[in-house]
Amino acid sequence: MENPLRLPAEAVARLRCPVCGSALRREPSAFACTGPSCNAEHPIVDGIPILLDESASVFRVEDFTGQRRTTYALSEARWKTVLKRRLPRIGRNLAAEANLQRLVELCLAQSPRPLILVVGGRTVGEGMQAVVSDPRLSLVESDVAFGPRTSIVSDAHSIPFEDRTFDAVIAQAVLEHVVDPWRCVSEIHRVLKPAGLVYAETPFMQQVHGGRFDFTRFTLLGHRRLFRQFEELRSGVSGGPGMALAWAYQFFLLSFAGGRWLRWGLLGLARLTAFPLKTFDRYLQDKPGAADAASGVFFLGRRSETMLSDRELIQGYRGAAYL
Repeated sequence: MENPLRLPAEAVARLRCPVCGSALRREPSAFACTGPSCNAEHPIVDGIPILLDESASVFRVEDFTGQRRTTYALSEARWKTVLKRRLPRIGRNLAAEANLQRLVELCLAQSPRPLILVVGGRTVGEGMQAVVSDPRLSLVESDVAFGPRTSIVSDAHSIPFEDRTFDAVIAQAVLEHVVDPWRCVSEIHRVLKPAGLVYAETPFMQQVHGGRFDFTRFTLLGHRRLFRQFEELRSGVSGGPGMALAWAYQFFLLSFAGGRWLRWGLLGLARLTAFPLKTFDRYLQDKPGAADAASGVFFLGRRSETMLSDRELIQGYRGAAYL
């Protein structure tokens, strides 16, 4: 008897082998590739397909069949998570709620039941309520870790769906954690329908927060170039200079810690003394200097068949350039 999947039926029909791109055949406990020279089998664990191309991923299928921890977030003990939640937050997302509400409106204007891929979707991201609470939307929530909302394990370097599958793709705080963000954005472009939408938030001025799974940062202009195959609808600051300063101060204090308990004490001190800095960001977010000092940036765009040139790119600089 086949195990029920967490994926919507319309998404299952468009699954493809991440190794060779061929169609998949459903079996009781796996998806089998139908490609004549591939013959890969992709297991299903607790209703979650494990669709990885191991040659293009730092993860292995056995990480998931063996229920191993695969990201920094899952390695934390419960008491650490509870403690962090009780401490004041030093960050504030200035953009997600309004931008994701706009994305939902645009999707519904194009389709009565949009199919949306959430990359890094094992938990609900900040500002995602408009997406996860709307019954008209059909969601595929992918990640490289098991979580309460994970419906498929896949790596964004090789998204296991056929071309032009999705009406929108959302990637919040993901592209800093992939080894090749340019390849991942190319994959996002591939799996979007014509005029499909993308929403991404990526850090600029933030310290390492993913341990060994943290690789890249982008200025606002660098982020725009990453999405040069997309028409821009909105872009800007998602985390302001106050948040950037609070992060820097927190990690400055943590640099003095040599042991676990001192580190937790300094973390508490940093949170308790730095959290007011984020209150300045609502005032600063639209000022030119904020783009040069932002903690994070966002991009909301539409799939295009043309590419933004680098000459056009630099004309879009919106910073202050004081120095």
